[in-house]
Amino acid sequence: MTIVSNEYWASKGDASLYMFRKREQGSSGRVLFLIHGSSLSAIPSYDLQIPGHDDYSVMDHFAKLGFDVWTMDHDGYGRSSRTSSNADIADAVVDLDAAWPIVARETGRASAIVFGQSGGALRAAAFAQARPERVERLVLDGFVWTGKGSPTLIKRRERIDEWRAAPRRKIDRAFFETIFNRDHPAFGDSRVATAWADYELALDDSFPTGTYVDMSINLPLIDPARILCPVQIIRGEFDGIATDDDLIDFFRLLPNKEKQFCLMAGQAHVGPQAVNRHRFLHVMDSFVTLGERRDSLAQQHR
Repeated sequence: MTIVSNEYWASKGDASLYMFRKREQGSSGRVLFLIHGSSLSAIPSYDLQIPGHDDYSVMDHFAKLGFDVWTMDHDGYGRSSRTSSNADIADAVVDLDAAWPIVARETGRASAIVFGQSGGALRAAAFAQARPERVERLVLDGFVWTGKGSPTLIKRRERIDEWRAAPRRKIDRAFFETIFNRDHPAFGDSRVATAWADYELALDDSFPTGTYVDMSINLPLIDPARILCPVQIIRGEFDGIATDDDLIDFFRLLPNKEKQFCLMAGQAHVGPQAVNRHRFLHVMDSFVTLGERRDSLAQQHR
């Protein structure tokens, strides 16, 4: 099996948005689009390569399962342009609208399975809400709906004046450790935090503030009644970004009855890159590879 990769650039006004794709050579599998969060760009989020370890790349994992896997750097992140935008959740939908014609052209497919983590889960849900025809299935990790009772957001609101005053916020090497250890340090992976910091700090020492503002004071941004596709919500038991009740209430209101709520022990806020990432990917695999539904016995013989 040979996994091949390609780079693309989408245009959004004067901004250039970086896109990255991985798939098995010659594959024409279903499209899986991975959306990054508030404090990481696309490559360290989903194609992390750590020497001596071959199980950190989410893109490689799903390419080996036959998926055509895509991701992108949103406005102000990674290799994409730095603009005056604070890259809030609404702006992410505009980014994805710019990227989608390239996905459709290269794959021949107009829709995709969409995954988002943390702030990326809000971005993914907002895209599914705005563009339901483009999202076949939606997987949300580290998602928050109203923010009620969230320990992380209570703490973040203490700095809301700072987040609102500027389009970007400063970061340093120690910041990446906090992504793992703020909820439960036992389930973090220090190798990941080090690799994240190496990658991001070589590009910039700041991230946009938009998702922090949205998550702190503008929730809810998503109407579950407008999410029409099948949905899987994956929640780590120690994730402080939301409460169980907040997400269960959201889950109840999703209209599509093909839905899953997965509460995972041994997980905190970051699932795909944490110590128990193999368990996280197993749960996600089962949802994105679910067999086609049959509505009659006759369909068995078609």
